[in-house]
Amino acid sequence: MKSSPDRNIYSALYFRPSLNLARLVPIFLFAVLRCSAAPSVVTYTISFAHPENHLFHVSMKIRDVEKQVVIQMPAWNATYQIRDFASRIQNLRATDEKNEQLRIEKLDKQTWRVSANETIDVSYDIFWDEPGPFASQLNSVHAFMNLAEILMFVPDRRREWTAFGMDWNSVPPNWKTSMALTTVVMDVDPNDRYWMQASANNFDALVDAPVEFCDCSKFSLLDISPLVSVTVHGQNYNKRELEEGLTKIVRYETQLMGGAPYDHYQFIFHIDSSGAGGGGMEHANSTAIGATSSASAVTTAAHEFFHLWNVKRIRPQSLEPIDYTKEMYTRSLWFAEGVTSTYAAYAEVRTGLWTPNQFYEDLASQIQELQDRPARKWQSVEESSLNAWLEKYPQYNQPEYSISYYNKGQLVGFLLDVLIRDATDNHKSLDDVMRSLNENFAKKGLFYNDSADIEATAESVAGVSFKDFFAKYVSGTGELPYAEILAKAGLIPVDVDRTIAALGFRTSNASAGDPVVVLSVDGGSAAEKAGLQVGDALILFNGEPAPQGLITWGQQPGAVKVVKIRVRRTSSELDFSIAAGSTIARKTTVIPMNRATEKQRRIREGLLQGKTN
Repeated sequence: MKSSPDRNIYSALYFRPSLNLARLVPIFLFAVLRCSAAPSVVTYTISFAHPENHLFHVSMKIRDVEKQVVIQMPAWNATYQIRDFASRIQNLRATDEKNEQLRIEKLDKQTWRVSANETIDVSYDIFWDEPGPFASQLNSVHAFMNLAEILMFVPDRRREWTAFGMDWNSVPPNWKTSMALTTVVMDVDPNDRYWMQASANNFDALVDAPVEFCDCSKFSLLDISPLVSVTVHGQNYNKRELEEGLTKIVRYETQLMGGAPYDHYQFIFHIDSSGAGGGGMEHANSTAIGATSSASAVTTAAHEFFHLWNVKRIRPQSLEPIDYTKEMYTRSLWFAEGVTSTYAAYAEVRTGLWTPNQFYEDLASQIQELQDRPARKWQSVEESSLNAWLEKYPQYNQPEYSISYYNKGQLVGFLLDVLIRDATDNHKSLDDVMRSLNENFAKKGLFYNDSADIEATAESVAGVSFKDFFAKYVSGTGELPYAEILAKAGLIPVDVDRTIAALGFRTSNASAGDPVVVLSVDGGSAAEKAGLQVGDALILFNGEPAPQGLITWGQQPGAVKVVKIRVRRTSSELDFSIAAGSTIARKTTVIPMNRATEKQRRIREGLLQGKTN
């Protein structure tokens, strides 16, 4: 998380793995001296003992207590879902300096009060065994930590000049450490084990830096400065493909935004061909990404790396200051996430990772996704942003109930770019809007006022009003004028009707790693006659792990006429053979005009190449 530039706050993260001197990073004397200038208020110790039990053993030492102290566990972290991490805690205890047990008074589901003076020790175990960038996991092969999901905190000391300490015990000697925070050697004890420090500005910055321990592949991107490190946990990847793709993404997006806002950036990849734990999570100077291959890892990285600017630094006021205890509502996720997807697509085509036709195919798929959701007629993209906290409910994600701020936000960003280029004869673009927001907000430690400041910045860049555009398509529910705006870039959207498979049931739009659940079964369909029921969790689909999007499967050429499904119902597994029917569906494509004007061609090439005249 970001703090105001004028605050003189500091914290440090300690860890103590068993290491050889050759494996240690250089000593940074200034950091060591600064850390020792004030006593630690809170330090943590985390043990990996018995990783097969998936329990992180946490000790929390709190100094300078006067009569009582309140401790708290975050209810959410990064993703917009209340997940109540306190539900994972076991064996919570508190003792004083004489090791006498203290009374702990629970105040609510995530908050406790301890009455004591001077120094107290709080200890607890917390269970985590979920793959992917949005969770934490401890098992026999690695430890991945989103620290806000593991560490309690003292609410009124989050931003003090404090040393946050950690001591990793029982770390296998072949495990390497990866994190974005700067590490330094602190001390050596008689057993040849090393104190190490990782600096951060405050608790928020500390927990915004995920940590990986594993026997992983590690490398740095060549000819990239500042340093960009890559850690890969998994075997199913092509190092050359990953390295070349990341280099192109990092180099392009950094150049686009006028330089890197970090001294060191860390990619943490979990690559698993099964698809478990897929997706990506942005952090201030790092990202954690779950992927099935090198190619999918690079595609996700194009989005997550751009978050360095858009949302981590170019940040809405509605998300500041962070409150770990309850929902934080914002109307700006269409920009923070959706327009970041616009730039992920731009990065792919502008670096040559995609061809222009692949870019058009992605644009067409985004149009089709939105048009296939009836909720677009009544839910605005701002309202979709506000409702992000409902996405954990499967029914909400159905087309009749919601649209995606990722999806419509990406389209709004692209269309706004075309309009800016058209209004300025391709002399200005959405790139200039992003750079202006970076200069006028991010670099000054300021936060923008949701859509209002985005609109004002776009108008300042283009020299024209976008009041109607934002009223109709951002805060309103007007149908996006694809044909009219795409024509300004020499592009044409084309709709073609075709026959696709009809399965007779609808499933949840599950995140990677979550079960795909049957939400509805059409009356009279083959699925109903076979005995499929609402609530069944799909395990296998034609012998393969159930795909996240059965609609996408049905649109593939040559889809089989009979599907074989295995589901879990209560404690049983059941197999079904279902005859797939057919239905007519509309497919959108985007094609370039054959006879585009000179201006239309310049705008189209400007979009594809990231250039202005």
